[in-house]
Amino acid sequence: MICLRAAFPLTSSSSSPLRLALEPSSSRAAAAALRVAAMSSAVAAPVEHIVLIKVRPEAAASGAAAAMVSSLQALSTVVPGLSYIHVGPVLRLRSPAAEALGPTHILHSRYATKPDLAAYAAHPAHVAAVQGHVLPNALDTTAVDWVNAALVPSPVTPGSAVRLSLAKLKEGVEAHQLAEKLAAATAAAGEAKGAKVSFGENFSPARAKGYQFGMVAVFDSVEALDAVDGDGKVGEAKAIVRPLLDDVLELEFVVGPAVEAPAPANL
Repeated sequence: MICLRAAFPLTSSSSSPLRLALEPSSSRAAAAALRVAAMSSAVAAPVEHIVLIKVRPEAAASGAAAAMVSSLQALSTVVPGLSYIHVGPVLRLRSPAAEALGPTHILHSRYATKPDLAAYAAHPAHVAAVQGHVLPNALDTTAVDWVNAALVPSPVTPGSAVRLSLAKLKEGVEAHQLAEKLAAATAAAGEAKGAKVSFGENFSPARAKGYQFGMVAVFDSVEALDAVDGDGKVGEAKAIVRPLLDDVLELEFVVGPAVEAPAPANL
C-alpha cells in the first residue's frame, strides 16, 4: 500500500473460460493479462489490501515460499469480488524502516468495496492458503488497508513496477491533511513521470505496526520507476508532504503474470 517515499522520495473486456480453454497457451496468457488489466482499471476507487511477509530462510530454500506464492496467487480464480491480486518477492527495500522490518514477499490486492475485502478474508480458499502456507512459513506479517483517495485510477498490469510506502504521521497531523497534501503534490509532480497513485488512511490498525497511511505508485516499468528519483518536480513535491511524516517504510516490487482461470473439465 504505499509509496510516499517512492513517488516522492524523502531521501537522496475479459474472455470466457470456454474460449480460453480453446486458445493456444500463448493466447491464453495474453487474454489473462488483458482480463487483469480490465478488472484493475474498472475499479476507480479500489479498496487496497497490502500484506508484507517475511518468510523463514528455510522456506525460501525448500520451495515452501514459492508454494505459498502460488497458493495465494491462485485465489484470483476462485474468490468472488477479488478484482486483482499480486503475490511475489520484494524487489528492493528502500528505507531504513523497510530494512528493519525485512519483508521478503508482498501481497497486493484490490476490491470494489470493504464487504468484498471482508468476504475475501473469510473465504475458505483464502483461509486454507493462510493456514497451510503463510502461517507455517512466515516469521512476521504486516497488513494495511485503505480506500483510494486519489482522483484518478491506478491500473496495475503484469510487468508494472510499484513503489509502496507506509507512513506514520507526526503528532497532531491527521490523515485527511496528508491526503490533501498528497493530492496537491501529485498534481504538482505531473503524476511523477507517468506514475499513477493510490493513497489513503489505513482502516485496519491491528496488524499495521503503527502505520496510519498507505500509498502505491504504479509505473510501466522498473526503468520508469528509477527515473522518478531524478525528476526535479518530484523533488519539489516531496517538500509538500515531508513535514507531515514521522517515519516512512518504502519498498518496491514488480507485478507478475496473471493467473489463468482453470479450463472447464471435458464432458
